[in-house]
Amino acid sequence: MKALLELTKVQLKVTVRDFVVAFFSFAFPVLMLLMFGGIYGNKPTPFYGGHGTIDVMVPSYIGMIIAVTGLMNLPLTIAEYRDRKILKRFMATPLKPYYIIVSQVMANFAITLIGLLLLVITGKLVFGLHYLATGPSFILAFLLSIFSIFSFGFLIASIAPNANAATAIANIVYFPMLFLTGATIPLETMPAVMVRISKFLPLTYVVDLLKNTWLGVSQSYATDIIVLVIVLVVSFSISALAFRWEYT
Repeated sequence: MKALLELTKVQLKVTVRDFVVAFFSFAFPVLMLLMFGGIYGNKPTPFYGGHGTIDVMVPSYIGMIIAVTGLMNLPLTIAEYRDRKILKRFMATPLKPYYIIVSQVMANFAITLIGLLLLVITGKLVFGLHYLATGPSFILAFLLSIFSIFSFGFLIASIAPNANAATAIANIVYFPMLFLTGATIPLETMPAVMVRISKFLPLTYVVDLLKNTWLGVSQSYATDIIVLVIVLVVSFSISALAFRWEYT
């Protein structure tokens, strides 16, 4: 366990030093919140069902952070390690092989959590953010969202034939999810055809689940949960079969 924690610390330091990951995980969501919060404030509005704009944006932006860590950083790091034969070298050490994968999950989970805290603290201090979730509903939704999207990221890393292909696949997956799921632009403002397209993107269900549990909306979350569990199980299963420690 000590070796796993030390490896996780190293992975976390390496990731935080990556400017792109650090910016889009920590700074970009906060900047977006400050910009749109400065424009719309956080007064209750009928457009968001009587909730404030910031109260709706924060859980949506948490979905954005999960997408950055799970769909970009996680798969690209693993693909790069495989491409540079770092994974193969790890296999020759006394470390248990699964430590490498677990440390990646733990490091990206920590980054996601830090991004969440920065976002929530900013929202509370500047705009009087409200947290309306009942019981552990939001925490459970957050955990399911992370593991579902992270498993999708592992799928990308597992099926990509090389690091360049992993980068291309990650970008093709990430950017539509970023802009067509409500993670950055509210689905309420989109035309019907784009809303229909969003139903085919897993991050849509992450954003919907996080937003509704955060706001304490009394409705069934069955569809969101079922879709995310399916994504988790299918992605994990395929990854377990297709994952390789080195390119052949």
